[in-house]
Amino acid sequence: MLTRGASDFSDLFSAAAVDELVSRRGLRTPFLRVAKDGETLPEASFTSPAGVGATIGDQLDDTALWRDFADGATLVLQALHRTWEPIADLVTGLGDELGHPVQANAYVTPPQNRGFDAHYDVHDVFVIQIEGSKRWTVHEPVLPDPLRDQPWTDHRGAVAAAASENPPHLDALLEPGDVLYLPRGWLHSAQAQGEVSIHVTLGVHTWTRYALAEQLTRAALATLQQDPAARRSLPLGARQLDAELDDIRARLLAAVTQADPRPLYHLARRGQRRAAPLGPLAQLSALRRLGAASPLRLREALEPRWEGTRLFTRVGWLDFPEADVAAVSRLLGERRCTGGDLGVPLAERLLRAGVLVPADQ
Repeated sequence: MLTRGASDFSDLFSAAAVDELVSRRGLRTPFLRVAKDGETLPEASFTSPAGVGATIGDQLDDTALWRDFADGATLVLQALHRTWEPIADLVTGLGDELGHPVQANAYVTPPQNRGFDAHYDVHDVFVIQIEGSKRWTVHEPVLPDPLRDQPWTDHRGAVAAAASENPPHLDALLEPGDVLYLPRGWLHSAQAQGEVSIHVTLGVHTWTRYALAEQLTRAALATLQQDPAARRSLPLGARQLDAELDDIRARLLAAVTQADPRPLYHLARRGQRRAAPLGPLAQLSALRRLGAASPLRLREALEPRWEGTRLFTRVGWLDFPEADVAAVSRLLGERRCTGGDLGVPLAERLLRAGVLVPADQ
């Protein structure tokens, strides 16, 4: 789906942001890749130590990057949700709304160049055109809804044939403010036009029914570990396994029927993202001046979930006495409170755990 003029994204990212990240932030690999003519350049060609006090060898070399860029290479700034605050805020909010983990990359392409051949992604993508223009050619999938371990390189021949022989589903020029949505599996390639093109991609790593089946299988196998019959050795010299297979199939089916994959599923979900940033100095200051009137708020992107009186979050789990459960549940819904709303001792515990942060942070 192509949306024209969706917004003015100048507050999100810009050419000046690219220059700052590359030249002043001390970024290291893998926060940047460099691609040219469909190939990724070796990291050693654009990294170096940064002198006294910063001798780590895989820091970005802005001079080398400039030379690559001037020679037609695309700069790929990866994981911008970890390095650029406006994008970090967008990704945090979008991940909460969608319920799926989100990442962000930026692609900076010189005029009349392209970084990658036709390919597909194993995650959904929102393409946000920031500066310049880029022509996008989109073809229908050769493998609809690919899983995370089914990359396009496993179907390189089919992808190349489809991109060269089939008419495109979409052939469009994206200009600043345009947004293109590509479901996973859709083939795409893009080429900058007469000026430098900068676009941001938001990758939505959707959870699938297959992922839920994986967690169900793990839970069932964990159940079988506790079954003495399942742990028993096969007969010596066993070549005919029909009876053994019938038995273990019945036991596995019973384990699958009884298994609850939700704890493993939620654990995996929590591990796919980080909680919103927390400033240690601001947190210590909030603790020292904590009082009944202190304004506090729930830290973003915690993915909180109750199991009985135990609260699971992305920063760990906490057990609460029954008397505190109602107050904490109210906090999870309202997201803001004062030290007095919770009671100062409980507020202090949640601040120390990184579940609460000062409201002005």
